[in-house]
Amino acid sequence: MERARRKLGAVALVVAAAVGVVTGVASPAQASGKWCNNQVCVESYDGGTYLGRLEVSVWTQNRPGRVNARVWSTSGWSQWTHTEDVGAFTTYRGWVYPQQHFPSQTRICVEGFQSDSSVGLPCFTIV
Repeated sequence: MERARRKLGAVALVVAAAVGVVTGVASPAQASGKWCNNQVCVESYDGGTYLGRLEVSVWTQNRPGRVNARVWSTSGWSQWTHTEDVGAFTTYRGWVYPQQHFPSQTRICVEGFQSDSSVGLPCFTIV
């Protein structure tokens, strides 16, 4: 009887550990994070497939100029940030507000422009 109780306890422990691993691995995907490419970064503070606000930053390096960015998704949504004249060695910040849920596997891309030249293209995938 004691041996059967120990065996049952060991099996229960293994099952509990397996459920914990599956639960940890299968947690909802988050859209929050920061992604960068060259002089452009995009940051999201939202979780899951909902995007309420995206922050875009563009580093001007040693060249002043007019800066803006275009944000778009593979599901058809698109928006431009405001345009601003910025000095050298400055970080431009712009925001867009999608305020919507995107389908899983949607790619969000941001192309930053300085004086009409592309200076970076970070993308991330909502899973």
